[in-house]
Amino acid sequence: MMTDLFTQFASTTSFGIPLILLAMFTPWLLFPAPSTKWVNNRLTTSQNWFLTLFTKQLLLPLNTPAHKWAFLLTSLMVFLLGMNLLGLLPYTFTPTTQLSINLGLAVPLWLATVLTGFRNQFNHSLAHFLPEGTPTPLIPILILIETISLFIRPLALGVRLTANLTAGHLLIHLISSAVTAMYSLSILASLLTLSVLVLLTILEIAVAMIQAYVFVLLLSLYLQENT
Repeated sequence: MMTDLFTQFASTTSFGIPLILLAMFTPWLLFPAPSTKWVNNRLTTSQNWFLTLFTKQLLLPLNTPAHKWAFLLTSLMVFLLGMNLLGLLPYTFTPTTQLSINLGLAVPLWLATVLTGFRNQFNHSLAHFLPEGTPTPLIPILILIETISLFIRPLALGVRLTANLTAGHLLIHLISSAVTAMYSLSILASLLTLSVLVLLTILEIAVAMIQAYVFVLLLSLYLQENT
């Protein structure tokens, strides 16, 4: 049972080759290419409206030097959103349920924000490790605590995204199995469980969008501290 429950998170293979890269690049194929026409179709117009609105909201609290990250953060949002939503389809694989993938995104981007802060405002970045007015006996302890809190940020980014998506997929798998199992026992109970499954699926769609937004939002906040 446990093996069957967690095999959905294993990357599928074809001729011994993992297909996780195919699952990661598929969301980009669903977005229409830029058109040279003066008047775009509805899909392209909706896409441009969403990207413009998201970029404005994301960069609103950031300083002007941080606006250079607009393309990177927007692309990351589209990338995570596409993988999270496509992973809810039946017989699909979700790369963002893999902690290695999420940490591979979180650690380099977090490190880039930290290095940006040390390059542009070295003294200000060091001041974060020791708040002003700290008593002398507490200085080593506070420096240790602030250092741990700094290095735990990328871990929290990756684990948060992985845990939320994995928990949702497990619940959907368990409830869908219960619908099939109870159909032969009680049709009414099976229909009630099916309604719960539909509500849970709607909730997971919201979670997939929210978690992609939270991942990018936290990165933008880290960037704001260092610019």
